[in-house]
Amino acid sequence: MTQRSPKVTVERNRTLALVSALVKGVVAAGLGLGSLTVLVMVAWISSPYPDSGPGGALRAAAGVWLLAHGAGLVRPDTLSGVPAPVSLVPLLLAVGPVWLAHRAARDAAEPEEGRARPSQAGAFCAVTAGYLLVVAGAAAYARGGPLRADPDTLVFPVALVVAGAAAAGVWTAAGRPFGPPPSWSPLALQEAVARTLFRRRVEAACRSAAVGVTVLLGGGALLVAVALGRNAAAAQDAFLALAGDWSGRIAVLLLAASLVPNAALWGAAYGLGPGFSLGTGATATPLGLDGTPAVPHFPLLAAVPDQGPGSPLNWAALAVPVTAALAVAWFVVRRAGPADAPRARAWSPRETVLVTLLAALGCGVATALLTAVAGGPLGTGALSVFGPVWWLTGPAALVWTAVIGVPAALLLRLWRLRTPGWAWRREVSEADEPPAKAKAAATAAAAEADSEAEEDGGEEREGHGAGRPRRWWAPWRGRGRAAGESGDAGPGGSASPGASSVPAPGPAPEAASGALHGPAAGRGEEGFEPYDFLPTDPWHGKDTREARWASLKRGSGGLMADFPAGPADRAGPADGTGPADRVGSADRTGPADRADAADRADAAADRAAAEPDGPGPTP
Repeated sequence: MTQRSPKVTVERNRTLALVSALVKGVVAAGLGLGSLTVLVMVAWISSPYPDSGPGGALRAAAGVWLLAHGAGLVRPDTLSGVPAPVSLVPLLLAVGPVWLAHRAARDAAEPEEGRARPSQAGAFCAVTAGYLLVVAGAAAYARGGPLRADPDTLVFPVALVVAGAAAAGVWTAAGRPFGPPPSWSPLALQEAVARTLFRRRVEAACRSAAVGVTVLLGGGALLVAVALGRNAAAAQDAFLALAGDWSGRIAVLLLAASLVPNAALWGAAYGLGPGFSLGTGATATPLGLDGTPAVPHFPLLAAVPDQGPGSPLNWAALAVPVTAALAVAWFVVRRAGPADAPRARAWSPRETVLVTLLAALGCGVATALLTAVAGGPLGTGALSVFGPVWWLTGPAALVWTAVIGVPAALLLRLWRLRTPGWAWRREVSEADEPPAKAKAAATAAAAEADSEAEEDGGEEREGHGAGRPRRWWAPWRGRGRAAGESGDAGPGGSASPGASSVPAPGPAPEAASGALHGPAAGRGEEGFEPYDFLPTDPWHGKDTREARWASLKRGSGGLMADFPAGPADRAGPADGTGPADRVGSADRTGPADRADAADRADAAADRAAAEPDGPGPTP
């Protein structure tokens, strides 16, 4: 019999893993297409007057599924006979396909016990290829339907969206690493990414930018909700005019729900200033609605402001970007100057400004990308421009966040690092410091030294006591952590929960004498030099030594002698007393004398242990 070599087996397992990843991509695309097809078929079955047969409904479902990926559709059957483009993507409808592609790539790249795993590049390519195979089949099937896919949009943005979702899934399976950059990148970038401080600054900027975009979306959604509440009658009339039966109204309601994220982005663009276009000759901004809008009858479009100059109520929409900029500044300062960290660990003003500007740039880029897909043409002529203009909205978000966020971040940093507000940061003289606070000062000095070492070497210290992030709504928590983390008493005199279970014999020698380590050392008396003390644990205590000796004596069966006396007792007195006197004095020795002798023996044993050349073992 012939036996396969290990190399052939490994190659076969890798091939099977790639085939499995390809199948996962196909299944992910099929799940998205199938779920949307079910919704379309339910609407077609429940409609009392369908326009076409089941084939037309299936082709329309394929076209809507491609629209969810960003593909441009074309309606050939129009009243004018000119095909009309449809490129307005319902963003809520795009969440499902993107999530399915992301999960398929993540499952294909995650290692499992007992199963071969393809490489990250192999998993990405296999899942993307399998998904795009279904995309190509759906585009070919939808060519004869009422909504045909534009072939030029299948490469961009459909293929780009699928590849981005798959790449994010592979990155998630790898643990979301930050770096290393490609080998062809500049050396300065590679060195910067290798530093821990750089990664932390970029992480803080990305989180702050995400917070800014979230606040913009929330503010835009709030503006739309307020406008719809004011024009509720117009929205109701538009909803009832689009469909007269319950099945059509459910379809209109589902379409409006899928366009809610688009409406939030339109509201954010309105609050930022550039506004949005309502056709080729009309633009809505907080200053007013200029031109004649070409607005179709749809419930969400009832939130469009009235034609004419804006009122103070319209100008109040400018509070949305201001709130977003303040949120970015607040989240940057939370990392720049933690409330429970010493001043030495806070970022410098220059670092705070740079991170805030980087967060503003990220907020502007994300806003531009989102507004680019939130709008699009709905036809020809006046409806060829519909929605926010991304190349105006993105820079507006950048300018708002940078102009307001940078001064706000600097002011918040000064406020968080002010001395009167944080009483536990004040430096007091050693003469007025109690022992427990002296220990806390030593801990803070050690934290400053660690901070300097971190700035030089970039070591990870996420679990360090100083600088630990704290909830912004409870700044008073942790005031006594500096003194309570190591088991010392806090300002109130009670020990922290994390104190050691070994009873401490008393205050530390350096705390009792006022000696401090690090930068705080040497500020007491003149000529004083800090030195190390021997440990004060109870292992060398007299009672513990006697207990150990008694245990050894019981285990030896009586072969060991009693606890040895001190060397002074063995040497005898210097006044010339005889043996009888010494025996009598030994008989008259009480428990206190024997304890003093044991203490002297203990001290002699300690001196012998400190001098290795000295004779005599120490029990």
